[in-house]
Amino acid sequence: MGAKQENGDPENILPPIEQELSHELDTKVKKYLRGEGANLEVLKDKKLKGQLSVREDLYGISAKAAAKAEKWLMPSKGGYLEAEGIEKTWRIKQDAINCEVDISSAKNQYDIVLPEFGPYTLDFTSSGRYMAAAARKGHLAVVDMKNMSLIKEMQVRETVRDIVFLHNELFFAAAQKKYPYIYNRDGVELHCLKEHGAVTRLQFLKNHFLLVSINKFGQLRYQDVTMGEMISNFRTGLGRTDVMLANPFNGVVALGHSGGTVSMWKPTSAVPLVKMLCHPGPITALAFHPNGNLMATSGKEKKIKIWDLRKFEVLQVIPGHAKTLDFSQKGLLAAGTGSYVQILGDFSGSRIYSRYMGHSIVKGYQIGKVAFRPYEDVLGIGHSMGWSSILIPGSGEPNFDTWLANPFETSKQRREKEIHSLLDKLPPETIMLDPSKIGTVKSAKKKDKPTKKEKEAEMEAVVEAAKGTAIRKKTKGKNKPSKIAVKKKKIVERAKRPFLEKQMEEENVAKKKQKISEEISLPTALQRFAREKATA
Repeated sequence: MGAKQENGDPENILPPIEQELSHELDTKVKKYLRGEGANLEVLKDKKLKGQLSVREDLYGISAKAAAKAEKWLMPSKGGYLEAEGIEKTWRIKQDAINCEVDISSAKNQYDIVLPEFGPYTLDFTSSGRYMAAAARKGHLAVVDMKNMSLIKEMQVRETVRDIVFLHNELFFAAAQKKYPYIYNRDGVELHCLKEHGAVTRLQFLKNHFLLVSINKFGQLRYQDVTMGEMISNFRTGLGRTDVMLANPFNGVVALGHSGGTVSMWKPTSAVPLVKMLCHPGPITALAFHPNGNLMATSGKEKKIKIWDLRKFEVLQVIPGHAKTLDFSQKGLLAAGTGSYVQILGDFSGSRIYSRYMGHSIVKGYQIGKVAFRPYEDVLGIGHSMGWSSILIPGSGEPNFDTWLANPFETSKQRREKEIHSLLDKLPPETIMLDPSKIGTVKSAKKKDKPTKKEKEAEMEAVVEAAKGTAIRKKTKGKNKPSKIAVKKKKIVERAKRPFLEKQMEEENVAKKKQKISEEISLPTALQRFAREKATA
């Protein structure tokens, strides 16, 4: 059976499947239309009516193209847990979720128990295909998460504090006891970075090919991994820190310090771009939203704060302690402490986070790191007895762009992508708080105050011009040389007057400031530190 189109033309017959697809496309088109169309019948101006009708047609064509792109290029839809009645989403256990999902998703729920190696830290590649795990007691492993197969594991026989992938899964860096080391996927040691010292945390800026480290003496270093050049080396001056994270939006590196401050750095500045007091006590964890506008911090006073980085103000204060924080691609926030992980979500779009899910691991396990897996609804948890993986519906981006991150890329595609990324490598100067300023015209600077020599030169030029002023000849007896000299003297004094008045005004202001500073005397307890006045 067929169905006629709405225009009633008997020749245009659509089968039921295509009719259903056209209805689905119409609903998607309505989503992309810019409101209701304008009523053009009431317009009397033919020219304006024609222009608006062409524009309306263009809006319809663009909405239809966007709807087709969504239908064919973004086939998967993201979704969250939905509770019925008085049921709460954070009371739903992982076992209940496992019973409802497909087999491939159920494989992502597991526990790896390795109690003899100590607390684990995790890192995922940008595609989410591979995971690197590092144990405090020297165990390193690279795992293919799609096939759930172990690519390589090794024992370095010394303390490992952090691990991070470089531009792809072929290379990773590990912060070991004395120095950070770079290994390839086969476990072969490629480099020992002795200049970095005993590193506590590592980060990699993939758009700039920069390996960033902070050591136990508070020294921040940026090293270019393509040329091996040390780009910059700064002393933060704020002591040792174990909290470091790079903003994925602009490449700025944030450090959390024991005094409760968060400092943000770039490789071309020896002083922090921003230094903000976030908590009254030490910073325990830090996380950035993928859009770069939100930051979550946790302090020892058992509070989690959500910050707006455009205005540097607090949006929300959430009670609770977190030893580790992480944002997912869709904006969910995971906070782990002790043996419990809490997931918070912003479902209203008002940037106010509320409880979404919770998960308790075995009592006694201490969580050290939580990390969302890209393009999957999976949260990786590194703890004192190994690592675990749980399902968090709605956390990952459902559709991936193969130009950015392809979980199924071949070795040829990986080589091509590596070459393209090297050609597109950004210089360190492009790291800034607001990268949208790149490519804009720099505004003219305000003119600085003229120096004393410049003022004197300007006054001399005015005096010379005044001396050369021609004096009009008058009647007999009024053109005596003495009278002409007096007139010229008056002209010079008149030209000098504005400069002398300005100079006197500046001197008066300086005297007033000096008088005020003398009147403000130090307290009795601090007077012994005051400088003695020089006696003539």
